Amino acid sequence: MGSTGGGTRSAPDAAERVARRQGTGRRAGPADPYAQEAAAVRTGLVREIVAGGGLTDPAWRAAFEEVPRHLFVPYYFETEEAGEAGDVGETGGAGEASAADEAGTDGRAGSDGRAVGDGRAVGDGGAGGDGRADEPGGASATGEGGGARGTVGCTRLWRDDPHPLRRARWLAGAYADVPLATRVRDGELITSSSQPSLMARMLQALRVRDGDRVLEIGAGTGYNAALLAHRLGEAHVTTLDLDPEITEAARNHLAAAGFRPAVVTGDGARGCPLHAPYDRIIATCAVASVPPAWLGQCRPDALILTPLATGLITLRVADARHAEGRFLATPAYFVPLRGSGPPPERVPTCGLPSRPLLDDSFRFLLNLAAGHLEPVEALALWEHEGRPGRERYGVTVRDERQWAWLDEPEGAYGWPLGPPDRLQSFV
Repeated sequence: MGSTGGGTRSAPDAAERVARRQGTGRRAGPADPYAQEAAAVRTGLVREIVAGGGLTDPAWRAAFEEVPRHLFVPYYFETEEAGEAGDVGETGGAGEASAADEAGTDGRAGSDGRAVGDGRAVGDGGAGGDGRADEPGGASATGEGGGARGTVGCTRLWRDDPHPLRRARWLAGAYADVPLATRVRDGELITSSSQPSLMARMLQALRVRDGDRVLEIGAGTGYNAALLAHRLGEAHVTTLDLDPEITEAARNHLAAAGFRPAVVTGDGARGCPLHAPYDRIIATCAVASVPPAWLGQCRPDALILTPLATGLITLRVADARHAEGRFLATPAYFVPLRGSGPPPERVPTCGLPSRPLLDDSFRFLLNLAAGHLEPVEALALWEHEGRPGRERYGVTVRDERQWAWLDEPEGAYGWPLGPPDRLQSFV
């Protein structure tokens, strides 16, 4: 059967996948002293994701079993939240982020609702930073959490730390089902590697088929691109980021793991026409509206998966000017596409009772309709319509118009995309 039910082409068995990767030039990376131990903890991570209902596609399960995440996070930061933090992601505009918070405070990431306090650290990309692998271990920093509000203290774990116990913590953390903050700039958490279970859900939702060409908006650490290359072959994968430091690091990580997909430095909103047309585009940063260039670089019937508001929208592309689709049920919090304008302001919640603000489905509506519905109007709609979840909402792109809607594209409730006052997500 197809890899995720996205077409009639069948997923290859293990031998075919190996042959395809060899045929696309996958090379052995340098010797890895952690390979044996990492394989054991990686197996545990995959089992955890499967137990949670993920990785139902054997091809994606094989990718997570075989691609070594620790090669993509030679260092990362354990963070301690001291205020409000948020989630960062992986892109030429920010990153591959993790997902839901339990209460109404900002940036308590983790797609299963666990608070991880990662200081907007949920994706692989974003801007460059000064947490580098050639620095001595044990560095710490405090500052605004990756575009979040509040101060986050962090301790650096490092592959080459001279202390065995700290190296063991580094390896165990590399295979924990949590986002990992990977870059710090001027005391501010900038980028991270996404929560693996969220990555698994997004990749399966992409519904790739053998032979599909995929553009990833947000190179990050390169881990997501490696998973795509494992599944499709590196010749079919292009990953893009705005920051040359990010793309250089991703390219090096990919090479260490034996992959050579196209890694491009550029503006995520403009896509990558060099390797177009694409059958799939996956973004790891939030957009206020769908960049027209993405549709123009897709084949008819292509699929675009991107964070929008605090959800994940899947759009089926009809042509360069038309696309439509619904949100997944999964919450997801990502930083905005970098280079797309000044930072947004916070969504107002004045006059609202506290109880609805604790409900994730209401906060999603507040973000989706920000600038077009007053908060009290959003509350009345949410209650009248039975507190709808994300999967009841969708997005339509029709020529120059883009709008979000509830239940039906031409139904009673719809809002233009792209808040005029650039309000910031309330999470």
